[in-house]
Amino acid sequence: MNDQVTLSGAREQLTRLRAEIGKRIVGHQALVDGVIACLLASGHVLLEGVPGLGKTMLVKTLSDALHLEFARIQFTPDLMPADIIGTQIVAHDEQGNRYFQFQPGPVFTQLLLADEINRATPKTQSALLEAMEEKKVTVGRTGHPLEEPFMVLATQNPIEMEGTYPLPEAQLDRFLLKLTADYPSEQELSTIIDRTTGGEEVQVDPVLSGAELEALRSRTRSVVVARHVKDYAVRAVLATHPGNPDAPPLVQRYVRHGASPRGALSLILVAKAFALFEDRLNVSFDDLKAAALPALRHRILLNFEGEAEGIEPDALISAIIDGIPVAG
Repeated sequence: MNDQVTLSGAREQLTRLRAEIGKRIVGHQALVDGVIACLLASGHVLLEGVPGLGKTMLVKTLSDALHLEFARIQFTPDLMPADIIGTQIVAHDEQGNRYFQFQPGPVFTQLLLADEINRATPKTQSALLEAMEEKKVTVGRTGHPLEEPFMVLATQNPIEMEGTYPLPEAQLDRFLLKLTADYPSEQELSTIIDRTTGGEEVQVDPVLSGAELEALRSRTRSVVVARHVKDYAVRAVLATHPGNPDAPPLVQRYVRHGASPRGALSLILVAKAFALFEDRLNVSFDDLKAAALPALRHRILLNFEGEAEGIEPDALISAIIDGIPVAG
């Protein structure tokens, strides 16, 4: 396959992928599109929502719709780093001599589901940092590369705090997007009941190979961002910092630290994926606005007053987006 897929070819492939996921996942269109956008942008995604909303099912369905290796790690307080990345074991050669051999852990896959990631200790959580950032794992002094494409999809429950360890800022920043799962509507819940309580299991067929996905990623990065659109994204990210002149009063009052440069990269890459969804090869202001919440919400750190008053980062981002004028 060519390194660069055509625009019509990209549309056809994305349509097939969405349709295949839709066989099993009811509603959650924004969540599905966010996960696919993150996949196209070569990033990792954090899925947040109360139990039972289909976060794990969405990840499993995505793996079924792709020709990629899939692994799942259930994070618990007693999980150790070696349970994720692997460890050195003693092996014997034909002459009976002993030597150390690396036994890979479940991180050596292509789609990795880190289920309830905030239930593991910070030491164990940090075992994913190198894999997420550099696509390799170092054991001892030896680096072991991960197979591309590689993507971490982590889930966490926002309401059950007992026995959990909040993700540190350094690890949160490595997630390209933070997506939230909402409750289904009345009609969607009725459809879910029909699909899951019947006698026939929904079959999801693989529609994209690793090579086709890499071609789609290349096409995504080729989407053009005009100078005035990029300037808007830069100003939006800088406005998350309380000391910036463009920061709205809410940010100046309630924010301790704003988004890092990774936030700007995330905003642009996801906006490119959203543009590709709409069969466009240029990013619009609407694409940036659609990408702003999932790309920036986990990169804004509230100060003590903001946490005490229960300020939501989404409200701050909305104030930023509404306050920055769109230049033609």
